[in-house]
Amino acid sequence: MSRIGKLPLKVPSKVTVNIDSNSIVIKGPKGELSMPLTQGIEINNTDDTITFTPLNKTPQTKKLHGTYRACVANMIKGVTEGFEKKLELQGVGYRCQVQGKSLILNVGYSQR
Repeated sequence: MSRIGKLPLKVPSKVTVNIDSNSIVIKGPKGELSMPLTQGIEINNTDDTITFTPLNKTPQTKKLHGTYRACVANMIKGVTEGFEKKLELQGVGYRCQVQGKSLILNVGYSQR
């Protein structure tokens, strides 16, 4: 059984979770995400925690147990914090600028 799948998942107060028999829908301040579910994993939503329980001991269910927990955790993070990418430039001759919502990167050599 998955060690990650055993961990309960905390749900922030501004996030709503709806679980159907074949899908899970998570709504938050940054949007809405949904994911289809397969048979073999039971998802319980009580108060502010979500728990994942495998219904049988097949190899496929064992694989999906932790995967579903990780995907739902990422969905909750996505609807609360959103996506952010941080870049780090290292080396000589690189320069970057932000103009409005555009990122201008000068990398490499310029020909004269």
